[in-house]
Amino acid sequence: MQVEIWSDVVCPWCYLGKRNFDEALGQFGHRDDVEVVYRSFELDPSAPPGQAEPVVELLASKYGMTTAQAETAQRQMEERAARVGLTFRMEGLRRGSTRDAHRLIQLARDRGRQSELVERLHRAYFTDQESIFDHSSLIRLATEAGLDPAEAEAVLSSDQYADAVAADEQTAQALGANGVPFFVIDRRYGISGAQPSAVIGQALDQAWAEAAS
Repeated sequence: MQVEIWSDVVCPWCYLGKRNFDEALGQFGHRDDVEVVYRSFELDPSAPPGQAEPVVELLASKYGMTTAQAETAQRQMEERAARVGLTFRMEGLRRGSTRDAHRLIQLARDRGRQSELVERLHRAYFTDQESIFDHSSLIRLATEAGLDPAEAEAVLSSDQYADAVAADEQTAQALGANGVPFFVIDRRYGISGAQPSAVIGQALDQAWAEAAS
């Protein structure tokens, strides 16, 4: 069985969704027969590379909030994360282009380290408040996730995997995924949003049973 997960590394709901999915998969009786593929989805594909803007200002602008309301929303997200064992530090968080991060995630798939890199990038961004937008930081984080630093640097210094990122995003659009996280099981079942682990587990059980019948 294959599970494809469209997500972005600067999406807090995606990190929550990954934690819930990992828990559900860990309890799934056929987990060793599940291939998990992380697909690219940029929250802001027009974001200029090398620049980062305050998330509070982006939220306020996008959703018509005041700055105070956006800050409250950030604190509420920290509380949600804590309930599933994650530490989010949202104050002062900045967001920029994630295209280079996604290109490395494509490399990580080829090297069998995708989940590790996605987790490391999420934790760097939301917990450690490290940059995931400049090449030196991305190379270090990729190395910590088990990738070869020279190979990561070669990818970032070229346009390698850009086509794969674009293809993932076109597929998401074709499947009707307007937001992330978006989980697709065997291209037959879809789960939208950071659903609880129990809901994801039920979907895995149902998909497996129907495929076996």
